[in-house]
Amino acid sequence: MHRFKDRLVKGQLCRVFCVGRLIHPAVFDVHGMVGGYHGFWIDQEHAGITYEQVVLAACCGRASGMDCFVRMPMTNYADCTANLEAGAGGLMAARVESAAHAEEFLQWVKFAPRGNRGMNASGYDCLYGGKTLPQLAADANRDNFVAIQIETPGALEECEKIAAIEGVDLLFVGPSDLSQVLGVLAQWESDKLWSAIEKVAAACKKHGKNWGTIAVNPKFAERAYTAGCRMLSFGMDIVMLRRGLEATRANFGPLFEKEA
Repeated sequence: MHRFKDRLVKGQLCRVFCVGRLIHPAVFDVHGMVGGYHGFWIDQEHAGITYEQVVLAACCGRASGMDCFVRMPMTNYADCTANLEAGAGGLMAARVESAAHAEEFLQWVKFAPRGNRGMNASGYDCLYGGKTLPQLAADANRDNFVAIQIETPGALEECEKIAAIEGVDLLFVGPSDLSQVLGVLAQWESDKLWSAIEKVAAACKKHGKNWGTIAVNPKFAERAYTAGCRMLSFGMDIVMLRRGLEATRANFGPLFEKEA
C-alpha cells in the first residue's frame, strides 16, 4: 500500500490521478494495471460524489495498493466525517480563503485534543467497530492525510501561516484557479504564476511541509518537481477518456471520414 504520508515524509514523489465523473471499479483496475500511480483523489467539489461512491473508490484503490483522498468544498464537518468513515485516506479542502479557514477544516478532520470531529465507531476507519474509541482517535489523528488547496488570493497571502498549521501535511497549488485570480489564466510559464508558486514552495520548506500541484504539461511538471513539489496529479478520468477517443480517431482518421 502506497500511503501518501509515508512517501512524503521520505521526500518521495506521489503520482496521483483524479476521478470524479467515472467512479467504476474498471477505472481503478486499469490505473493499477498500467502502473506508476501511488493513488488518486476523488473530486467532490465539481462532481456530486456520494458516500457510497467514496466507499467504492476507496475499496477499489486498496485492492490495487493505492491510497486516496477526497477533495471537498468547505461545506460542513459532517461531510468530512462521512468521507473518512467511508475509507478515504485523507481530505483536501478546496477554496480555502485564509489560515483561519484552514484551521477550521483541521478542527473538522481531527479528533480531540487537536480538533472536534464527532466520534463514531461504525466506519471503515474504525474497522467497522474493530477498534476501541481511543485507538480510533489516536490512529486517525496520526494517519489521516490533510491537504489545503492554495488557489485564492487569501490563501496565497497567508500560505506561510497555513503551512505552519499543525496537522496540515501538504499545500496543493490549484494552477487553473490561481492563474485565473492572478490575471494570467492558463499561462503556465507566466512569471506572475511562478512567483506565487515559489512563494508556496518557500513556505512549505520553511515549515517542513510538502506541496503538490496538477501536472498541466510535462514542462510545468518538471519545473514543479525541481522546485520541491512531491505530489503531481496526472490526468482526470473523463479527460483521459476523451484524449483516448481523440487519439483513436486520429489513428484511424480516414475511416472516420468515410460515409460521414
